[in-house]
Amino acid sequence: MIEYYEQLMNEEQEELTEVIKLLYRQTFLLERKYEKKTGRFILNRDFRVADRHLEFLKAYFAVAGITVRESSHMGLIYLQGENLLGEKLPRLATVYTLILKLIYDEQMALASTSIQVYTSLGEMNARAGEFGLLRGTPSPTEIRRAITLLKRYQILEPLDLLDALDGDSRMIIYPSVNAVLLGDDVRELLRTFSDEEEDERIE
Repeated sequence: MIEYYEQLMNEEQEELTEVIKLLYRQTFLLERKYEKKTGRFILNRDFRVADRHLEFLKAYFAVAGITVRESSHMGLIYLQGENLLGEKLPRLATVYTLILKLIYDEQMALASTSIQVYTSLGEMNARAGEFGLLRGTPSPTEIRRAITLLKRYQILEPLDLLDALDGDSRMIIYPSVNAVLLGDDVRELLRTFSDEEEDERIE
């Protein structure tokens, strides 16, 4: 494994090191990302690097009991394993992640072929309200923070400026939401959140 790395050119070693850090921190890499300037999905350089060195990455992460998986259908390279510790998200960002996963699954179930999945901030808030997940109306600052965080982690991509967010603001939901949550996990978490809200109202 070390021999493989040492045989790479210096530039390739640096690229691979950066990809390992990014993959460990984020747990997934997207094959394509939306570029606002062109309005198109473009190939992600980090994904290409990881794909080129995939066998090495599998062996490298296996040492820590972590599995590297690739899904050509979702356009993802992602990590799975009990030893992974993701960053704890604020409550609103967690609620939005749950709702985004539900919307993504619903739209993909209706599509005959793979499509890009879109939603709006209004739909996200409405769905969260239906499940009783919002403690009142989130402030614009809370919403901007949550959306900014999910954008940074490449779970969604706002199509409008963050300073101009409103109910009509459109978002692309990236397939990486599948690497964060499985369908059954979502339903269980939704029940947990709903139970917490009910307990708070009773108190």
